[in-house]
Amino acid sequence: MIHQLIFAAPKPGMSEEDFQRYWVEVHAVKYASKIPQIRKYLIDTTIPFENELWSGVAEIWLRDEKEQLESLQTPEFLEGARKDEPTWAAFWRTVVLDTDAHEIVKGDELAPEAGVKLIVLVKRREGLPLRDFRSHSLGEHADLMSRVPGLRRYLQCHTRDGYYGIGEAVLDAAYLLSFPDRQALDEALSSAEFAKAQADLESFVEPRYIHRLLTREHWIIGPESR
Repeated sequence: MIHQLIFAAPKPGMSEEDFQRYWVEVHAVKYASKIPQIRKYLIDTTIPFENELWSGVAEIWLRDEKEQLESLQTPEFLEGARKDEPTWAAFWRTVVLDTDAHEIVKGDELAPEAGVKLIVLVKRREGLPLRDFRSHSLGEHADLMSRVPGLRRYLQCHTRDGYYGIGEAVLDAAYLLSFPDRQALDEALSSAEFAKAQADLESFVEPRYIHRLLTREHWIIGPESR
């Protein structure tokens, strides 16, 4: 299954609060969720943490490339979701990644009410083959990060091969680290285990291209697949 991540930001003049509300309460419900090929649909809205480049992330699950292509040809997309996008989003800032998701630390997809998710975006170190990046990320680095206290669920979402067909993908992976609440996250970030995992991360990715977003989840379709 394709785990698609869509990073979005508000159009000029629109507040972050209004942007997030419109996305979750109007666009997602009235337009995007109507696209029949979407199996699951989750919106992560950002909360204050660092200088985020985006104000939210849509997580969309599609069965395969065939259904993904079909979804882009439906009236629900063309006359609905796509046409509504300029109403609320700075579409020129939108970044879309199709990924293969690997569940490193298994956990309930439905987060507790106070749950938070740290999304870490990375680009591999210059000169490091993609194969070696994925091997280290899913091996030694995954093992180190799995030891971080308080981690409720941990996904590594690796950009699919198709993004490298004629060049380089803008990002190689997104790490999704879920915690039961903000206090658990703060304690995790100050732990020795996190410091060790972070040092390892910076050894095989470009530190200047690490982006982190702190989010809360809003399920639109799911967590059970329709």
